[in-house]
Amino acid sequence: MFDGHVATLLEATVSLVNVLTDGAARGRPYTAPRAGLLPAAVDAALPSSGSGPRTVTAEEAEHLVRTAESMRQVFEAVHAERTGEAAAVVNALLLSTGARPQLDQVPGEPWQVHFHGPDDTLAVGWSAGCAAALALAIGSDLGGRLGVCQAAACDRVYVDSSRNGVRHFCSSACRSRVKAATHRERRQARAGGRTTAEPA
Repeated sequence: MFDGHVATLLEATVSLVNVLTDGAARGRPYTAPRAGLLPAAVDAALPSSGSGPRTVTAEEAEHLVRTAESMRQVFEAVHAERTGEAAAVVNALLLSTGARPQLDQVPGEPWQVHFHGPDDTLAVGWSAGCAAALALAIGSDLGGRLGVCQAAACDRVYVDSSRNGVRHFCSSACRSRVKAATHRERRQARAGGRTTAEPA
């Protein structure tokens, strides 16, 4: 569905939003890392650089927290079918990061379109790339693939890469929770029906 590089950027977008924003995850309240824990959390949320841990400054980490909060607004707006609102947030991110397409080549790899800003710090570069990936998704017929988990007590986001576009949950854990809850409800309903049907 998505170009390989765009898919990677969307995966990074999901990871940043889910790691760096407060809310609920898999049935429990979720508090994002703060202060001294934040740089390591950002490093873990981003795709592997292939050369060991990155040096993420506190300032860069805080920048990406702000980006993640804006990107969460995009997922929530798309989920609520407010595409215009989502587009406005993405446009603001594109403008603030100075995202622009350029061809880059990693040794041994084909040419790829990257979306760096004029200030190629780690924070601005990833913010620009993620914003561009969201723009490409919303500007195509794949915008509906951006989702917010529909399980109870979970608001983590995801990109639906299933063939039929039928994903509703952030993880298999949430899908299993919902299935188990539905099964319990049906079993209780059947048990209740048998009880009322029995003679006094």
